[in-house]
Amino acid sequence: MPFQLESLNNIIVAEHLGKSVPTAEGLLHILSSLDLIIKSGESIAVVGESGSGKSTLIGLLAGLDTPSSGSIKLNGKELTTMNEDGRAAMRHALIGFVFQSFQLLPSLTALENVMLPLELSGDKHAKTAALALLERVGLAHRLTHTPKQLSGGEQQRVALARAFVTKPAILFADEPTGNLDSKTGAHIIDLLFELNSEHKTTLILVTHDSLLAARCSRTIRLEAGVLL
Repeated sequence: MPFQLESLNNIIVAEHLGKSVPTAEGLLHILSSLDLIIKSGESIAVVGESGSGKSTLIGLLAGLDTPSSGSIKLNGKELTTMNEDGRAAMRHALIGFVFQSFQLLPSLTALENVMLPLELSGDKHAKTAALALLERVGLAHRLTHTPKQLSGGEQQRVALARAFVTKPAILFADEPTGNLDSKTGAHIIDLLFELNSEHKTTLILVTHDSLLAARCSRTIRLEAGVLL
């Protein structure tokens, strides 16, 4: 494994983190000099109004984007000095994602979608692991269905299985119930927290839902790119 999970308790450390983008009116400051420490095993809710910088923050912490200033250490490694290949390797080794829009590949079945991240790493037991996770999320009877044949809740359960099948150290969830009705969303959140507890994953959850945020061990609030 290129990245072993360190015994250090701080799995994410961001210092003086900033993100700005050019606009016709000049620089738009999305995040400003943000400092953040996340300990291994924490569940963190990231809250704030739309446009406050929540999704930008998790994109930076996951190495999907690069900051304009500051530094990020992920599992003790300096993420901000890595090239894209290095960041991709770190994501593959340590990180899982659950998105509001599910992000399943439409041409693949539920089973194939969950197997894919393991197959890409050459795991010979990809099918066995994927079958176990799909059974865990209650979809053993939907293995051969493609996303368009699944309900929104079923698609998000496939996405949860795909996120956890690689046994990530960190899971980023960006409004995971945003496209679901309240009853289905509540079931997905229960399942997310159950899986997170079983796998002892560090959870970083972006949400507008105060009740959902209250289920996390800690809440951080962004306002106009500033951590309150």
